[in-house]
Amino acid sequence: MHSPAQRPRVTLFSLGGTISMEGAAGSGVVPKLDANDLLVGIPHLAAVAQVAGETVSKAPSVELGFADIAALADRIRAAVAGGAAGVVVTQGTDTLEETAYLLDLLLDLAEPVVVTGAMRDPTKPGAEGPANLAAAIRVAASPAARDLGVVAVMNDEVHAARYVAKRHTHKTSAFGSESAGPLGWVVEDRVRIAFRPAERSPTIAWKGAPPRVVLLPIVFGGDLQSLHDLTRGPLGGMVVEAVGGGHAPSAMAGALGDLAAKIPVVLATRVGAGETLTKTYGYGGGEIDLLGRGLIGAGVLDARKARLLLSLLLGAGASREEIAETFARASA
Repeated sequence: MHSPAQRPRVTLFSLGGTISMEGAAGSGVVPKLDANDLLVGIPHLAAVAQVAGETVSKAPSVELGFADIAALADRIRAAVAGGAAGVVVTQGTDTLEETAYLLDLLLDLAEPVVVTGAMRDPTKPGAEGPANLAAAIRVAASPAARDLGVVAVMNDEVHAARYVAKRHTHKTSAFGSESAGPLGWVVEDRVRIAFRPAERSPTIAWKGAPPRVVLLPIVFGGDLQSLHDLTRGPLGGMVVEAVGGGHAPSAMAGALGDLAAKIPVVLATRVGAGETLTKTYGYGGGEIDLLGRGLIGAGVLDARKARLLLSLLLGAGASREEIAETFARASA
Protein backbone atom coordinates (compact mmCIF):
# COMPACT_ATOMS: atom_id res chain seq x y z
CA MET A 1 0.00 0.00 0.00
CA HIS A 2 1.31 3.45 -0.90
CA SER A 3 1.97 6.02 1.81
CA PRO A 4 -0.11 9.20 1.41
CA ALA A 5 2.86 11.00 -0.15
CA GLN A 6 3.43 8.18 -2.66
CA ARG A 7 -0.14 7.74 -3.85
CA PRO A 8 -0.64 8.99 -7.42
CA ARG A 9 -2.85 12.00 -7.92
CA VAL A 10 -5.99 11.46 -10.00
CA THR A 11 -8.40 14.19 -11.05
CA LEU A 12 -12.08 13.35 -11.49
CA PHE A 13 -14.20 15.48 -13.80
CA SER A 14 -17.94 14.88 -13.39
CA LEU A 15 -20.24 15.77 -16.28
CA GLY A 16 -23.52 14.35 -14.98
CA GLY A 17 -25.33 11.39 -16.50
CA THR A 18 -26.95 8.30 -14.97
CA ILE A 19 -24.08 7.77 -12.53
CA SER A 20 -25.01 11.09 -10.90
CA MET A 21 -28.80 10.84 -10.95
CA GLU A 22 -31.38 10.98 -8.18
CA GLY A 23 -35.14 11.29 -8.12
CA ALA A 24 -38.39 10.29 -6.45
CA ALA A 25 -40.27 7.14 -7.43
CA GLY A 26 -42.54 7.70 -10.39
CA SER A 27 -41.08 11.06 -11.40
CA GLY A 28 -37.91 9.89 -13.13
CA VAL A 29 -34.30 10.55 -12.20
CA VAL A 30 -32.22 13.61 -13.15
CA PRO A 31 -28.50 14.43 -12.68
CA LYS A 32 -27.96 15.87 -9.19
CA LEU A 33 -24.81 14.40 -7.65
CA ASP A 34 -21.53 16.27 -8.00
CA ALA A 35 -17.99 14.89 -8.19
CA ASN A 36 -17.52 14.83 -4.42
CA ASP A 37 -20.84 13.00 -3.96
CA LEU A 38 -19.59 10.29 -6.31
CA LEU A 39 -16.33 9.92 -4.39
CA VAL A 40 -18.15 9.46 -1.08
CA GLY A 41 -19.37 6.09 -2.36
CA ILE A 42 -15.84 4.69 -2.74
CA PRO A 43 -13.87 5.73 0.36
CA HIS A 44 -11.57 2.68 0.12
CA LEU A 45 -9.97 4.19 -2.99
CA ALA A 46 -8.15 6.66 -0.73
CA ALA A 47 -5.53 3.94 -0.31
CA VAL A 48 -5.01 3.76 -4.07
CA ALA A 49 -4.85 7.40 -5.17
CA GLN A 50 -5.27 10.96 -4.04
CA VAL A 51 -8.44 11.87 -5.91
CA ALA A 52 -9.61 15.44 -6.40
CA GLY A 53 -13.08 15.92 -7.81
CA GLU A 54 -14.28 18.75 -10.07
CA THR A 55 -17.89 19.12 -11.17
CA VAL A 56 -18.01 20.33 -14.78
CA SER A 57 -21.75 19.95 -15.35
CA LYS A 58 -24.87 18.10 -14.21
CA ALA A 59 -26.58 17.12 -17.43
CA PRO A 60 -27.67 14.12 -19.46
CA SER A 61 -24.95 13.29 -21.97
CA VAL A 62 -27.20 13.96 -24.97
CA GLU A 63 -26.73 17.67 -24.18
CA LEU A 64 -22.97 17.57 -24.75
CA GLY A 65 -21.42 19.04 -27.90
CA PHE A 66 -18.05 19.54 -29.56
CA ALA A 67 -17.22 22.74 -27.67
CA ASP A 68 -17.96 21.08 -24.31
CA ILE A 69 -15.49 18.29 -24.96
CA ALA A 70 -12.87 20.67 -26.35
CA ALA A 71 -13.12 22.69 -23.13
CA LEU A 72 -12.89 19.48 -21.11
CA ALA A 73 -9.73 18.54 -23.01
CA ASP A 74 -8.20 21.85 -21.91
CA ARG A 75 -9.08 21.10 -18.28
CA ILE A 76 -7.54 17.64 -18.57
CA ARG A 77 -4.30 19.08 -19.95
CA ALA A 78 -4.21 21.57 -17.08
CA ALA A 79 -4.78 18.81 -14.51
CA VAL A 80 -1.92 16.74 -15.93
CA ALA A 81 0.34 19.78 -16.12
CA GLY A 82 -0.50 20.37 -12.45
CA GLY A 83 0.74 16.94 -11.45
CA ALA A 84 -2.16 14.53 -11.99
CA ALA A 85 -0.93 11.05 -12.86
CA GLY A 86 -4.26 10.25 -14.48
CA VAL A 87 -7.73 11.61 -15.13
CA VAL A 88 -11.22 10.12 -14.87
CA VAL A 89 -14.29 11.56 -16.61
CA THR A 90 -17.79 10.50 -15.55
CA GLN A 91 -20.77 11.16 -17.78
CA GLY A 92 -23.93 9.61 -19.19
CA THR A 93 -23.55 6.47 -21.25
CA ASP A 94 -25.71 7.68 -24.16
CA THR A 95 -22.76 9.52 -25.71
CA LEU A 96 -19.90 8.10 -23.66
CA GLU A 97 -18.27 6.54 -26.72
CA GLU A 98 -18.33 9.89 -28.54
CA THR A 99 -16.75 11.75 -25.64
CA ALA A 100 -14.05 9.11 -25.27
CA TYR A 101 -13.15 9.23 -28.96
CA LEU A 102 -13.22 13.02 -29.18
CA LEU A 103 -10.87 13.25 -26.22
CA ASP A 104 -8.67 10.62 -27.87
CA LEU A 105 -8.41 12.84 -30.94
CA LEU A 106 -7.89 16.08 -29.02
CA LEU A 107 -5.35 14.89 -26.44
CA ASP A 108 -1.78 13.66 -26.83
CA LEU A 109 -0.91 12.59 -23.31
CA ALA A 110 1.01 9.67 -21.86
CA GLU A 111 -1.06 9.86 -18.67
CA PRO A 112 -4.20 7.67 -18.59
CA VAL A 113 -7.48 9.40 -19.37
CA VAL A 114 -10.45 7.20 -18.47
CA VAL A 115 -14.13 7.75 -19.26
CA THR A 116 -16.77 5.89 -17.27
CA GLY A 117 -20.41 6.03 -16.25
CA ALA A 118 -23.26 3.77 -15.17
CA MET A 119 -26.19 1.97 -16.72
CA ARG A 120 -28.19 1.84 -13.47
CA ASP A 121 -28.84 5.03 -11.54
CA PRO A 122 -28.03 5.16 -7.81
CA THR A 123 -31.67 4.66 -6.80
CA LYS A 124 -31.76 1.12 -8.24
CA PRO A 125 -30.63 -2.11 -6.57
CA GLY A 126 -27.30 -3.21 -7.98
CA ALA A 127 -26.34 0.24 -9.27
CA GLU A 128 -22.85 -0.26 -10.65
CA GLY A 129 -21.69 3.36 -10.72
CA PRO A 130 -19.40 3.10 -7.66
CA ALA A 131 -17.80 -0.09 -9.00
CA ASN A 132 -17.22 1.48 -12.42
CA LEU A 133 -15.77 4.62 -10.85
CA ALA A 134 -13.51 2.58 -8.57
CA ALA A 135 -12.20 0.56 -11.52
CA ALA A 136 -11.70 3.73 -13.56
CA ILE A 137 -9.67 5.35 -10.78
CA ARG A 138 -7.51 2.25 -10.49
CA VAL A 139 -6.83 2.36 -14.23
CA ALA A 140 -6.10 6.11 -14.16
CA ALA A 141 -3.61 5.57 -11.33
CA SER A 142 -1.93 2.58 -12.95
CA PRO A 143 1.43 2.90 -14.76
CA ALA A 144 0.29 -0.02 -16.93
CA ALA A 145 -2.35 2.22 -18.52
CA ARG A 146 0.08 4.89 -19.71
CA ASP A 147 0.40 5.54 -23.44
CA LEU A 148 -2.85 3.75 -24.31
CA GLY A 149 -4.68 6.85 -25.43
CA VAL A 150 -8.10 7.55 -23.96
CA VAL A 151 -9.94 4.48 -22.69
CA ALA A 152 -13.42 3.66 -21.43
CA VAL A 153 -13.74 1.51 -18.32
CA MET A 154 -17.09 -0.20 -17.84
CA ASN A 155 -17.99 -3.48 -16.17
CA ASP A 156 -14.34 -4.02 -15.13
CA GLU A 157 -13.18 -3.94 -18.77
CA VAL A 158 -10.75 -1.47 -20.36
CA HIS A 159 -11.68 -0.46 -23.91
CA ALA A 160 -9.86 1.69 -26.46
CA ALA A 161 -11.87 4.80 -27.33
CA ARG A 162 -11.51 3.99 -31.03
CA TYR A 163 -13.44 0.74 -30.72
CA VAL A 164 -15.79 0.98 -27.73
CA ALA A 165 -19.53 1.27 -28.31
CA LYS A 166 -22.77 0.98 -26.38
CA ARG A 167 -24.70 -2.01 -27.72
CA HIS A 168 -27.59 -2.38 -25.26
CA THR A 169 -30.07 0.11 -23.79
CA HIS A 170 -30.04 -1.09 -20.19
CA LYS A 171 -27.72 -4.03 -19.39
CA THR A 172 -24.69 -3.32 -17.22
CA SER A 173 -22.67 -5.21 -19.83
CA ALA A 174 -23.77 -2.76 -22.54
CA PHE A 175 -20.29 -1.63 -23.57
CA GLY A 176 -17.92 -3.63 -25.70
CA SER A 177 -15.35 -3.45 -28.48
CA GLU A 178 -16.71 -5.93 -30.97
CA SER A 179 -14.05 -5.36 -33.60
CA ALA A 180 -11.06 -5.72 -31.30
CA GLY A 181 -12.07 -6.82 -27.81
CA PRO A 182 -11.02 -5.10 -24.57
CA LEU A 183 -7.45 -3.97 -24.00
CA GLY A 184 -7.56 -5.31 -20.48
CA TRP A 185 -9.56 -5.62 -17.28
CA VAL A 186 -9.59 -5.01 -13.54
CA VAL A 187 -9.49 -8.10 -11.33
CA GLU A 188 -8.91 -8.40 -7.57
CA ASP A 189 -8.08 -4.68 -7.46
CA ARG A 190 -5.35 -5.15 -10.10
CA VAL A 191 -5.23 -3.49 -13.51
CA ARG A 192 -4.30 -5.97 -16.22
CA ILE A 193 -3.50 -4.54 -19.67
CA ALA A 194 -3.24 -7.50 -22.03
CA PHE A 195 -3.12 -5.71 -25.38
CA ARG A 196 -1.93 -2.33 -26.65
CA PRO A 197 -3.04 -0.57 -29.85
CA ALA A 198 -0.50 -0.80 -32.64
CA GLU A 199 -0.82 2.96 -33.16
CA ARG A 200 -2.35 5.85 -31.23
CA SER A 201 -5.22 7.82 -32.72
CA PRO A 202 -4.17 10.95 -34.62
CA THR A 203 -4.12 14.17 -32.61
CA ILE A 204 -6.11 17.03 -34.10
CA ALA A 205 -5.95 20.65 -32.97
CA TRP A 206 -9.23 22.27 -31.95
CA LYS A 207 -9.77 25.47 -33.93
CA GLY A 208 -13.36 26.22 -33.06
CA ALA A 209 -16.73 24.80 -34.01
CA PRO A 210 -16.45 22.54 -37.08
CA PRO A 211 -18.68 22.88 -40.15
CA ARG A 212 -21.82 20.80 -40.47
CA VAL A 213 -21.19 17.10 -41.10
CA VAL A 214 -24.26 14.94 -41.65
CA LEU A 215 -24.84 11.22 -41.29
CA LEU A 216 -26.75 9.44 -44.07
CA PRO A 217 -28.03 5.97 -43.17
CA ILE A 218 -28.52 3.57 -46.05
CA VAL A 219 -31.88 1.89 -45.50
CA PHE A 220 -33.56 -1.10 -47.09
CA GLY A 221 -34.85 -0.07 -50.51
CA GLY A 222 -32.70 3.07 -50.56
CA ASP A 223 -33.77 6.66 -49.96
CA LEU A 224 -32.32 9.04 -52.52
CA GLN A 225 -34.62 11.80 -51.29
CA SER A 226 -32.92 11.78 -47.90
CA LEU A 227 -29.62 12.46 -49.61
CA HIS A 228 -31.11 15.45 -51.41
CA ASP A 229 -32.77 16.72 -48.23
CA LEU A 230 -29.57 16.52 -46.17
CA THR A 231 -27.55 18.45 -48.73
CA ARG A 232 -29.86 21.44 -49.16
CA GLY A 233 -28.12 23.63 -46.60
CA PRO A 234 -24.45 24.49 -46.10
CA LEU A 235 -22.47 21.32 -45.64
CA GLY A 236 -18.84 20.59 -44.80
CA GLY A 237 -18.92 16.82 -45.16
CA MET A 238 -20.98 13.65 -45.01
CA VAL A 239 -20.62 10.17 -43.54
CA VAL A 240 -22.55 7.40 -45.28
CA GLU A 241 -23.64 4.66 -42.88
CA ALA A 242 -23.70 1.96 -45.53
CA VAL A 243 -24.86 -1.63 -45.30
CA GLY A 244 -22.51 -4.61 -45.17
CA GLY A 245 -18.88 -3.88 -45.99
CA GLY A 246 -19.73 -0.44 -47.40
CA HIS A 247 -22.57 -0.76 -49.90
CA ALA A 248 -25.45 1.39 -51.16
CA PRO A 249 -28.15 0.96 -53.82
CA SER A 250 -26.79 1.56 -57.31
CA ALA A 251 -29.42 4.28 -57.79
CA MET A 252 -27.68 6.36 -55.11
CA ALA A 253 -24.10 5.78 -56.27
CA GLY A 254 -24.03 8.55 -58.86
CA ALA A 255 -25.40 11.18 -56.48
CA LEU A 256 -22.91 10.14 -53.80
CA GLY A 257 -20.06 10.39 -56.29
CA ASP A 258 -21.22 13.84 -57.41
CA LEU A 259 -21.29 14.97 -53.79
CA ALA A 260 -17.84 13.49 -53.12
CA ALA A 261 -16.48 15.68 -55.93
CA LYS A 262 -17.53 18.74 -53.90
CA ILE A 263 -17.05 17.81 -50.24
CA PRO A 264 -15.44 14.91 -48.33
CA VAL A 265 -17.81 11.92 -48.15
CA VAL A 266 -16.76 9.08 -45.84
CA LEU A 267 -17.99 5.51 -46.35
CA ALA A 268 -18.68 3.65 -43.09
CA THR A 269 -20.80 0.63 -42.21
CA ARG A 270 -23.87 0.18 -40.02
CA VAL A 271 -22.90 -3.37 -39.00
CA GLY A 272 -21.23 -2.53 -35.69
CA ALA A 273 -18.10 -4.65 -36.05
CA GLY A 274 -15.45 -5.20 -38.69
CA GLU A 275 -14.23 -2.64 -41.19
CA THR A 276 -15.27 -1.28 -44.54
CA LEU A 277 -14.04 -3.37 -47.45
CA THR A 278 -11.96 -2.01 -50.31
CA LYS A 279 -11.70 -4.59 -53.10
CA THR A 280 -14.30 -7.36 -52.78
CA TYR A 281 -17.61 -6.30 -54.36
CA GLY A 282 -17.59 -4.93 -57.89
CA TYR A 283 -21.29 -4.28 -58.54
CA GLY A 284 -22.79 -0.80 -58.82
CA GLY A 285 -23.03 0.64 -55.32
CA GLY A 286 -20.47 -1.83 -53.93
CA GLU A 287 -17.45 -0.54 -52.07
CA ILE A 288 -15.19 -0.71 -55.15
CA ASP A 289 -17.65 1.45 -57.08
CA LEU A 290 -18.19 3.97 -54.25
CA LEU A 291 -14.50 4.33 -53.42
CA GLY A 292 -13.80 4.74 -57.11
CA ARG A 293 -16.28 7.62 -57.16
CA GLY A 294 -14.23 9.45 -54.53
CA LEU A 295 -15.70 8.32 -51.23
CA ILE A 296 -13.21 7.84 -48.38
CA GLY A 297 -13.27 4.53 -46.50
CA ALA A 298 -13.80 4.72 -42.72
CA GLY A 299 -11.96 1.46 -42.07
CA VAL A 300 -12.59 0.23 -38.52
CA LEU A 301 -14.37 3.41 -37.42
CA ASP A 302 -18.13 3.19 -37.13
CA ALA A 303 -20.23 5.94 -38.70
CA ARG A 304 -20.60 7.99 -35.51
CA LYS A 305 -16.88 8.04 -34.81
CA ALA A 306 -16.11 8.70 -38.48
CA ARG A 307 -18.33 11.79 -38.23
CA LEU A 308 -16.36 13.03 -35.22
CA LEU A 309 -13.02 12.54 -36.95
CA LEU A 310 -14.22 14.18 -40.16
CA SER A 311 -15.69 17.11 -38.22
CA LEU A 312 -12.47 17.82 -36.36
CA LEU A 313 -10.39 17.51 -39.52
CA LEU A 314 -12.63 19.94 -41.39
CA GLY A 315 -12.57 22.32 -38.43
CA ALA A 316 -8.76 22.21 -38.51
CA GLY A 317 -8.74 23.07 -42.22
CA ALA A 318 -7.51 19.71 -43.53
CA SER A 319 -7.52 19.10 -47.28
CA ARG A 320 -9.27 16.13 -48.86
CA GLU A 321 -5.93 14.37 -49.27
CA GLU A 322 -5.06 14.96 -45.62
CA ILE A 323 -8.49 13.67 -44.59
CA ALA A 324 -8.04 10.48 -46.63
CA GLU A 325 -4.55 9.92 -45.18
CA THR A 326 -5.79 10.48 -41.62
CA PHE A 327 -8.66 8.02 -42.02
CA ALA A 328 -6.18 5.45 -43.32
CA ARG A 329 -3.99 5.94 -40.23
CA ALA A 330 -6.96 6.00 -37.86
CA SER A 331 -7.99 2.58 -39.13
CA ALA A 332 -4.62 0.99 -38.39
